[in-house]
This record gives sequence, structure tokens and C-alpha cells, in this order.
Amino acid sequence: MPESIAKGVVDGVSIPWEVTTSLKLQEVCKTHTETAPSQAKHANSIFVFAMNQSKYNSLPADLKKVIDNNSGREVSRWVGKIWDEGASVSRKVAMNRKNKINILTDAEYKRWTKATESVDDEWIKEVSAKGANGKALLKDAKDLLKKYRD
Repeated sequence: MPESIAKGVVDGVSIPWEVTTSLKLQEVCKTHTETAPSQAKHANSIFVFAMNQSKYNSLPADLKKVIDNNSGREVSRWVGKIWDEGASVSRKVAMNRKNKINILTDAEYKRWTKATESVDDEWIKEVSAKGANGKALLKDAKDLLKKYRD
């Protein structure tokens, strides 16, 4: 990706701030664009720690306690905070290099959202073809994002 940008093969990429420094994109890209705090991000990273329920149930109480103490809503909040701090550090590195940071206007945000609607539509079709209610799943996900967004 950095080489493609440096050589002009691509004009830009859409990635989260926290990976820009590891890829040294702040050295190649002199401008960055992000959503305003009032706008939802166009991408989200989702990490899941999942375990088969019957396997969990078969564990002794002390091991269940270890899992329970290291999972759940509070641990998710803690990991989210660390994730956000990583983004802040990378953004600051770009700012310290005097890179320009553009904030999407509401009009531009709406234009980007409309331009990517086909991605949602394709996902809904794909998931629905597998027997799930893709439209309901997407709506639930968007509702949860709205609910828990700071």
C-alpha cells in the first residue's frame, strides 16, 4: 500500500489511524481525511472472543472465572479505549509532520455514504442467500453502533 501510493498507482486508501504509523503512511501521505466526531466512521473493526457454549460449560469453575474476568462488556470497553488511544497517537504523528487533516463535511459524508450503499446491498444479498435476514442484521448492527457511539 505505501509503495502504491508513493508511485501514484493509487490515490489513497481508507484505513484506520492506528495502522498508519506501522505502515509509515504519514511519510508518504501529506493529507488525511477523517469523519467529524458527529459522524459515524465508514468502517469498524470487530474483534470477537468466542467459545463453544458446551465446551465452556464443561470447564471447572476456576477456569470459567478466568474467562469471565477477561471478557464481556467491561473488557470490550477497555480494549476499545486502548484502540482509540492508538488512533490518537498515529493522528498526532501525522500532525507533527505538518500533514493536512481534512474533516468530511456533512454533504461530503452523505455523498460517500450514498456511493457505498451498493456494498451494503451486496452483503445483504449474500447473507440472505445463506438463510439469514441480511437486512435485519445490518439494521441491528447500525442501531448498535448508534447506541454505543460516544
